[in-house]
Amino acid sequence: MNDENFEPRILVFCCNWCSYAGADLAGVSRLQMPSNFRIVRVMCSGRVEPEFVMRALRNGFDGVLILACHIGDCHYIAGNHRTAKRIPLLRKLLDHVGIDSKRVMLDYVSAAEGEKFKTVISGFIDDVRQIGPIRTGLKWGA
Repeated sequence: MNDENFEPRILVFCCNWCSYAGADLAGVSRLQMPSNFRIVRVMCSGRVEPEFVMRALRNGFDGVLILACHIGDCHYIAGNHRTAKRIPLLRKLLDHVGIDSKRVMLDYVSAAEGEKFKTVISGFIDDVRQIGPIRTGLKWGA
């Protein structure tokens, strides 16, 4: 496939309490969204380990989006704070191993923000489309 026909595969980790409910709202509101993303529902964005993101990129996803509760609204008190601290470190690691760190994004979507869910998903897919397909043959280790 050449880059002009490239449609990125996106993995989205959604917090059960906020962003997953926002995704549900977008769906029941019948908002038009791209179909090239898959959602993994996690109880808290703080449960998304950097290894999960690296594994997704290694296994063919072109981008990973982590959607969390807004700061101050985490059902687990500080899970989204933990995520907010991890993502910059993960992005540095990605740059270090030769992967564009823009392939990973953190954003905040509440249960009442179905339209924002659509906007964030669509914008991230457009951003990854501009970056292009993830390179094959990276030295991922064992």
